[in-house]
Amino acid sequence: MARSKHLAGLLGPSLIAVTLTESINADIFINTSAHLVYLNGALLFVAGLAIVRTHNLWSARWPVLITLMGWTCLLVGLARMTAPVSALQAAQYPTAVQALTVLLFVIGIILSVYAYRREDTRRE
Repeated sequence: MARSKHLAGLLGPSLIAVTLTESINADIFINTSAHLVYLNGALLFVAGLAIVRTHNLWSARWPVLITLMGWTCLLVGLARMTAPVSALQAAQYPTAVQALTVLLFVIGIILSVYAYRREDTRRE
């Protein structure tokens, strides 16, 4: 559980910061080129691989969110590296992009809460 809390403490605030700053600066992504999408994919792939290698836990508890985020980063990164032009075209659907941004923001909040909440040490 300590590893899950540690990774949630990194991933949660990162998701919150990235989604907020991308929303604030959405206009700078209009003229993004394929090589930047490829670079973004490479970074996502490495981050996802790092998460999956250290936290590939499948359970019906909150740490599975970390595993799912790892696999999502790995697969989205691979897709962006394989087909950066298609990834650019997919970004032309603002409603889908906004929905995904909100979802990632909510996941960031959930992970942050689990990472930084105080443990109840009382015994009943």
